[in-house]
Amino acid sequence: MLHLAYAWLPLGLLLKAAALLGGFGWAGFWMHASGAGAAASMIGAVMSRASLGHARRPLRVPPVMAIAYLLLTLAAAVRVFGPAWLSLPYTLLMLLAGGLWIAAFLIYAVVYTPILLKPRADSKPG
Repeated sequence: MLHLAYAWLPLGLLLKAAALLGGFGWAGFWMHASGAGAAASMIGAVMSRASLGHARRPLRVPPVMAIAYLLLTLAAAVRVFGPAWLSLPYTLLMLLAGGLWIAAFLIYAVVYTPILLKPRADSKPG
């Protein structure tokens, strides 16, 4: 997931170049590739891995997190490309992107709350 999250950074810069140098209006949401794409995806990926490490659990992310990662990626794609590629009202697109984003982090909360509330697997304090 980190590789996919990182890919949003150069994509955002390419979109910025297309907007500024080429005048392509559809590339105007380039800043969301960095924020909604790179930042949110990296935060989700690192949280899911670091939470296991801090809880001294095996570093195998639960399979359901793949759905959360997909939802984050879709949220970013809708936010960045939706206004140009989908013929839906802008407000609806933002609600869709926000809903996907919320669903991704809700999956994280549901999966990881029990892990983080239980004692560490090595029974040490912390």
